[in-house]
Amino acid sequence: MAVEDEIQFERDGHVARVWLNRPHKKNCVTVPILDRLDKIITEVDEDPELRVLVLRGRGNTFCSGFDLDSLKADFIGRSNAIDVAVKSAKVCDRLYSMKTPSIAVLEGHVTAGGFELMISCDFAIAADDALIGDFHIRRALFGGAGPIYRVPRMIGVRKTKELMLTGKLLTGVEAVGFGLINSSAPADRLDATVEEFAGQLIDKSSFTMWVTKMTIDRSLDADIQSLMVMEHLAVGVILNSDDAAEGVAAFLEKREPKWKGR
Repeated sequence: MAVEDEIQFERDGHVARVWLNRPHKKNCVTVPILDRLDKIITEVDEDPELRVLVLRGRGNTFCSGFDLDSLKADFIGRSNAIDVAVKSAKVCDRLYSMKTPSIAVLEGHVTAGGFELMISCDFAIAADDALIGDFHIRRALFGGAGPIYRVPRMIGVRKTKELMLTGKLLTGVEAVGFGLINSSAPADRLDATVEEFAGQLIDKSSFTMWVTKMTIDRSLDADIQSLMVMEHLAVGVILNSDDAAEGVAAFLEKREPKWKGR
């Protein structure tokens, strides 16, 4: 199967839909799939019509991690073992840092590398019965694409240790309670819930969305005075944008805004 079949990219109006398509292996990923995802991220960010990326898996499962057959054959016990962590971390960070907001749609297993893809998205919406967790420790492995620096920022150190040291899996409902994902829904309501959530993003200025997302992503990485300076500069940039002028004009003229994305 060609990599374009294993990770599929579809345009649907303002929504970029990206599907992991290896249901026979619970959508586990490989280096070529990660490389293709990296290219898709660039393509989405360069398309002004696309306002949100929705990442999910075919066959009612999200992603069970990195393909262990590939891991065993190409990396375990080899001098290049670190390469798979470097590759995974770079691609997940590209997903986390992309201009376009992203939503992970979680069904079935969301474990190991799949868990890392999920925490790299801006938002996560799960089926109530999804199974979500880091899981690496159950195989005496260690996640190389974000658990130790993304998860504590989301849920705190104690809850992170609980997930990573026990290898426990949370249902979608439990993951909401953990503060790990945004919401969950019964399986028959999942698609509608995702569309409703995406609808809250696609009608906004993509430029202002990018600046806001970028500054929030840095909000835990600096002291308050430095963040105040960043905030001031962001306000200055936004107030000089075409979209800010349009947003104010549209409000005063009682009409819907027409965003330019700049």
